[in-house]
Amino acid sequence: MAASPARRAAFDILLRVDEGAFADELLHGPALERLEVRDRALATELTLGVLRWRGALDALAAAPARRPVESLDREVRAALRLGAYQLRYLSRIPDRAAVSESVELLKAGPKAAAAGLVNAVLRRLPPRPPAAREIEAANPAWLLQRWRQRHGAEAARAILEAYQQQPSTFLRFNARFPYDETVRLLEAEGVKAVPSGLPGAYRLEEGRPSETRCWAEGRVRIQDLGSQRIAPMLRPEAGKTLLDLCAAPGGKTQHAVELRGSAAGVFACDLYRHRLRTLNDLAAEPVPVVALDAEKPLPFRRRFDQILIDAPCSGTGTLARNPEIKWRLRPADLLDLQKRQREILRQGLAALAPGGALVYATCSIEPEENEQVVETVLRQTGGFRITQRLERLPGRDAGDGFFAFRIEPIPSGA
Repeated sequence: MAASPARRAAFDILLRVDEGAFADELLHGPALERLEVRDRALATELTLGVLRWRGALDALAAAPARRPVESLDREVRAALRLGAYQLRYLSRIPDRAAVSESVELLKAGPKAAAAGLVNAVLRRLPPRPPAAREIEAANPAWLLQRWRQRHGAEAARAILEAYQQQPSTFLRFNARFPYDETVRLLEAEGVKAVPSGLPGAYRLEEGRPSETRCWAEGRVRIQDLGSQRIAPMLRPEAGKTLLDLCAAPGGKTQHAVELRGSAAGVFACDLYRHRLRTLNDLAAEPVPVVALDAEKPLPFRRRFDQILIDAPCSGTGTLARNPEIKWRLRPADLLDLQKRQREILRQGLAALAPGGALVYATCSIEPEENEQVVETVLRQTGGFRITQRLERLPGRDAGDGFFAFRIEPIPSGA
């Protein structure tokens, strides 16, 4: 008996994630598009569930396996975690199916000899521990410790709980179209969205917006609620030049263009041009794309009125939708990223026109990538000040975690 298409897809994605790929990209890629709707939903649930609860799953399996799960071959780890997740977290799946299909995943591949081990471990799996212990086991101890020290035990607990949940999907309505009209058109195509409290931002309740006419017309895009707060901090205005230094995949650039009402004078940059390949899909006005290394002096002879730096970062504000990050990240990575972020901010400030504004943002909740970057660079550079600060914290605020700073030149005589 072959494993079901959903379980096979989840197994293959987990193996690729183990090699460095990102689950979110794979779950929206061609491999899942070929599946039936129910299989696609189950594959997504299995993949993200295993990644969110990986630490807790490994703790459950360690005793019956008589060895750390991390010491097993990656195919064995993936099959074991998939089975354990179904047994302990998905009550609607019969235990027999969870065990037998996990075994079948191995029988069809090069690690068939380990099928007996997976069968034995899953059949002897202990019960789930108390919720407090379980949620801590599901996250790296060093991240939990630093969040407790920075935010306090209660807020840290709220962050962890938020990250263990399936995040809401938010839509960004294009300001060029009446919002109530877009709502009606979406509903006519089976998509229900409700206001989030932020103008133009709606929470998706049901339906597939990417398959609608509204999507094809550029009326609606998927963008997290926290992310939708970044472009407005620039106060985009037609007639001013705008440089997005780290634009991929382009959502914030598109948002800024919509708020401006025009793409004239907007430039989108990234280290690799192919990462912006979808930026101008269905765009009424294409945005020029420039490949550059933002850590080095910029290749422009002019300065810009508005600059957006959505800096490359650890992504610790997005662990609900990108749970694999927490298993890859190491404390030293934060300082490595900080060096890059400081250089990018320096180059951005050097390209800012007098009277302009720069927004520095990350989807990280770590001070090394936010306050420490901005405060150090402003102190060393001189002549600039923070005029607005945004902090979005999971467990307290809806959507992903974000930090952002609006920076302006200090007026002469101030």
